[in-house]
Amino acid sequence: MSDGNGAARIAVTGVGMVCPIGIGREATWTAALAGTPGAAPITGFDVSEYGAQFACEVHDFDPLEFVDRKSARRMDRCSQLAVAAARLALQDADLTISDADSTRAGAVVATGNGGNLSYEQQHRTFLERGADRVSPLTVSLIIGNMAAGHVSMQIGLRGPLLSVVTACASSLHAIGEAAEIIRAGEADVMLAGGSEAPVTPFGLGMLDASRAMSRRNDAPERASRPFDRDRDGFVLGEAGAILVLERWDRAIDRGAPILCEFAAYGATGDAHHVTEPSPDGAQQARAMRIAMAKGGLTPDDIDHVNAHATSTNVGDAAEVRSIITALGADRAGGVAVNATKSMHGHCIAGTGALESALTALAIHHGEIPGTINLENLDPECVGVDHVTASRKQSIDGALCSGFGFGGHNAVVALRKARG
Repeated sequence: MSDGNGAARIAVTGVGMVCPIGIGREATWTAALAGTPGAAPITGFDVSEYGAQFACEVHDFDPLEFVDRKSARRMDRCSQLAVAAARLALQDADLTISDADSTRAGAVVATGNGGNLSYEQQHRTFLERGADRVSPLTVSLIIGNMAAGHVSMQIGLRGPLLSVVTACASSLHAIGEAAEIIRAGEADVMLAGGSEAPVTPFGLGMLDASRAMSRRNDAPERASRPFDRDRDGFVLGEAGAILVLERWDRAIDRGAPILCEFAAYGATGDAHHVTEPSPDGAQQARAMRIAMAKGGLTPDDIDHVNAHATSTNVGDAAEVRSIITALGADRAGGVAVNATKSMHGHCIAGTGALESALTALAIHHGEIPGTINLENLDPECVGVDHVTASRKQSIDGALCSGFGFGGHNAVVALRKARG
């Protein structure tokens, strides 16, 4: 079965989220609609010498609810979050991967840095106690592909298995490439998304040194404020998020709960700067247009955009310009734009998949979570319909954007399930 553009149709049949505002679909969705802030002071290590002393962390997460003790010890927190999200996504999709299905089921799971915490711990051991005291598991704890590897091993996926590293765009590229694998006929089911656990002493330190993070230590819950005139930088977060992508006819045949339809994705490069997006947003806009064209969508089909919007001065303004360029000024003014990062923070490689999962739920439920802390709209960010409180609205088509350091742009297009 193909869509109107000739491509095989793909259903999104489940989402799994382990993030700062909730663990599991219902808890996370309820918190998003309520506008729950996930930022709070960091308590796991001494932050007194840091400029930014807070983050959006995942609390009350017990990996032993998802894997056995031995497996948990062989995983960095980044991989634990990914496996937990994958199990939650399969549960949400009411799907079990049998041994007979295993060669037609795979995963694309992205990380930006891999095992941050394990690297820091083992490097400290190396410096303080010598090379012979470094754990023999170190390599498998820290390398960036192991989140995908552990998802495959824990669930029994023997189909295509990949990891993607494109900084903050990583998990959107992962979702897009997983869909391409299904459309190429190489798999029937793909688990796609990403995870990141960067809230560590060095992880926080290197990002804090970039001066791109908010230092609103007196009110962390108000620090992530995309599009707001008084924004002063992003808030670091951690998360694991996975979507179940399934060949449409297979999903229909098994009576799967279909949340929405994956339409297409677009990818471009800025070729501009190491960290900053091009101010005109031209290549971001082109990625949006590519996603729409490949998915058989027009600007009139797009009702909602979950923006990348990290709460940085240059980035937020450039993204609004890109939306206006991609959709046209007249249409953009009526498109509901939100930034769920205002609640869950910037979860690096986990963030695009988390936002895609929330976008899928917005389409499914006909309700859009609001952007919290947007109190004084920056004049550079006008021209779209900013959603500042949860809003009931039917959504036919939606875009989810991710833009990473190095000029990596990825946009996923989702649409309401038809037929």
